[in-house]
Amino acid sequence: MTSFVSEGTKEIQWGRDWYGSLLPAKYSGHLIFNAVYRPKLGRKERGGKGEGNPDAPDLLEPHILRSLSNVKITSIYGSCCACHFIAIDIHGAAWMFGRNGPHCALGVTATDSISESAPRRLLPAEIGAKAGTKFVHAACGRSHSLLVDSAGRAWSAGANNFGQCGHAISPQIPTFKAIDGPYVDGERQRVVKAAAGITFSILLTDGGKGDSLGTGRTGEHITTGNKTGFDIEADPIPVRGLDDKVITDIASGSQHTIAVDSHGVVYVWGYNGYCRLGLGNQQDALIPKVVPQFAGPNEVTMGARVIAGPTNSVVIDKQQMYWMAGKWKNSGEGSAGSPYSSFRYIQDLMGCKISTASCGGVTHFALTADEDGGVMTVAYGQNAANGELGLGPDEPKSATKPTRHQPLSGIEVFSLAAGQHTTLFLAQPNDNFSELPRHPIEVDAPDLCLVCRKDNGDDDSPLECDKCDHPYHLGCLSPPLPTVPDGEWFCPQCTNETDVLAGSNPRSGERVGAKRKAPAAKENAPKRKK
Repeated sequence: MTSFVSEGTKEIQWGRDWYGSLLPAKYSGHLIFNAVYRPKLGRKERGGKGEGNPDAPDLLEPHILRSLSNVKITSIYGSCCACHFIAIDIHGAAWMFGRNGPHCALGVTATDSISESAPRRLLPAEIGAKAGTKFVHAACGRSHSLLVDSAGRAWSAGANNFGQCGHAISPQIPTFKAIDGPYVDGERQRVVKAAAGITFSILLTDGGKGDSLGTGRTGEHITTGNKTGFDIEADPIPVRGLDDKVITDIASGSQHTIAVDSHGVVYVWGYNGYCRLGLGNQQDALIPKVVPQFAGPNEVTMGARVIAGPTNSVVIDKQQMYWMAGKWKNSGEGSAGSPYSSFRYIQDLMGCKISTASCGGVTHFALTADEDGGVMTVAYGQNAANGELGLGPDEPKSATKPTRHQPLSGIEVFSLAAGQHTTLFLAQPNDNFSELPRHPIEVDAPDLCLVCRKDNGDDDSPLECDKCDHPYHLGCLSPPLPTVPDGEWFCPQCTNETDVLAGSNPRSGERVGAKRKAPAAKENAPKRKK
């Protein structure tokens, strides 16, 4: 995931996050959430029975994540092999939630998970970076995380039994710690991006060079019985075979990596089960190999962006066509019995210009232009049992073929982060966005105005905060509001909390995006009503 900056004005794009199949906001804004996170989601109890929790039901449609609804998010990060997420706001702070234990994947000890309703906020200065440094990128592995700051330094926490955190071998790195390197001729290089799998990490420097950590690095060797052995590298080392290439984008699945260079040539390496590397065979690639399909000479058919899933790889070429290799569903073409051995286009996406995409544990998402010039979110994936597609409570949880995401129709999603069992969407606030339900649906809020403590009847019903639901009469605010404001409205307390975190002066209220709704009925009302 990346943040967006408008050329000329250099204005940071932000959005809002949604949760349910977690949907985060575009540019800098709001998060949307799907398939509510549970600490043991995906784990099985003895006897093979999966965990269920009636107190935390799956969210079958996108929900605005209340805890970050007044935070302007610029980028979101997850992984097909991870059950935790990282979001970065316009001030360069990292917000983290999801599974933390037992390896401290989110850099905290003595807790198995961090709730999405109370995400951890982390600033670079809190872990030893210089004042004024911001986080600009992040990556999630299965049990470890990476943060990249504006000074070009990478930080890591979590499982480190294979050196994937870039530190001396140990069971775990309990708190975020700076990685020493990478170095070229004794000079430390600036890291600009990171990617992570189960037991390895990849760092991309501003010179377009890739460095690897942990297992699965280039240089694996064949041992007895044709078995592959791996050297463990705790310090960043250059990825062999890419020395003279300028890499512009990287992505990692559970056990493989895909990259694209400045010319659009695509490289793949790692485990090649189910033909996930798209090379026409299932032989593991010990050093990066060029995918012939994207090697030219026709420039428009060369790669522009790369995405990795657990058993598949995706390339978006320079004409914005979507290509897939490997296993991406459970039956028919593209399944374990008949994987895509080389990159093939998805028939149902042939007429779409894809801007970005994301692959989760069993899910696939893509963004393309809508007929009215807006953004259309496309979703599909078999065996999505936890509602991570978020197609709606009355729709099937899974979709074999790419389908328009109807609950997100009319919503300007601009970034995606598909996790193992959860999805985040990042979108710009608008009227349609404000119609989405919030997570949690209900919060403990008083019935009377917090200032006067009176009920003035329907003619002067209080205005509810879009985050905490606390009510205020328009005339009780300071300064008073003459009418119900357009856009989302946050109460003085929630606004002041945001200002304190940003280090700015408190304001009386903030309005963002779409038309503001009047108070919602508390009982059985998943959405606010006029």
